Amino acid sequence: MSSEITPNVMNQEDYIDTLHHHIKLDDGILSLLHPESGERILDVGCGNGDLLAKIAAAGAVPTGIDMSEAVVQRARQKYPELDIQVADAAQYRSELPYDAVFSHATLHWIQDAERVTRSIWLALREGGRFVTEFAGRGNVAALTTAIQQALLSHGYTWEGRNPWYHPSLGEYTSLLERNGFRVLFAQHVDKPTPFKREGGIRIWLDAFNDYFFHDVSAADKSSIYDAIESQLKPYLFQDGQWHIDTSRLRIVAIKELIPCNIL
Repeated sequence: MSSEITPNVMNQEDYIDTLHHHIKLDDGILSLLHPESGERILDVGCGNGDLLAKIAAAGAVPTGIDMSEAVVQRARQKYPELDIQVADAAQYRSELPYDAVFSHATLHWIQDAERVTRSIWLALREGGRFVTEFAGRGNVAALTTAIQQALLSHGYTWEGRNPWYHPSLGEYTSLLERNGFRVLFAQHVDKPTPFKREGGIRIWLDAFNDYFFHDVSAADKSSIYDAIESQLKPYLFQDGQWHIDTSRLRIVAIKELIPCNIL
């Protein structure tokens, strides 16, 4: 069974659009990767392939992997010249090592952070770099707290509903160091992200229905949505539009010697 979690929503295009507002696509992360001509680079969770294409445009030789067959199919149609594969990041292996591993807005979907960290370490040559940006501690905390409170007040349990891995900066850098990486750069950024979709916060809640509200009756869901919206509006509704309380980690690390727990 895959260790990556993907949402089961009717319209995958809507989900991708929602997620890009949830964790806004940011080309600035490529400046940390700094791809160079001829480098072999693995993109973990390449999604629609847009950043993979920019890595290729810099002269590097990228490979993209993603767990979603539907996402990979669309990425291949958009960029038929690129090497894009369906693969589980926690189990991925390559015969030839990469100069760099890159991942954007993906690792918070993988609960088994230890296994995926080992896979990334194994994919790199010695001295190769790992560059990532993903959601960290505090990401959508106001949203998930409001959801939890509304569910509990309506008689539903909270356990097992939150699908994300949101580590603190210290937690994640410690994980990397335990698994043979030396962290060169680590940053935690809190930045509210405007949610411009018509329908506001309810569209966000609908996008993650299968996690938070899969067993909730239609009548209860309407009441729960009202409660969540009422609780969050003073904090997340600004200048006439809703915002998502996003928090992101940005990390640059390099592969060092073999740690004993990988042998």
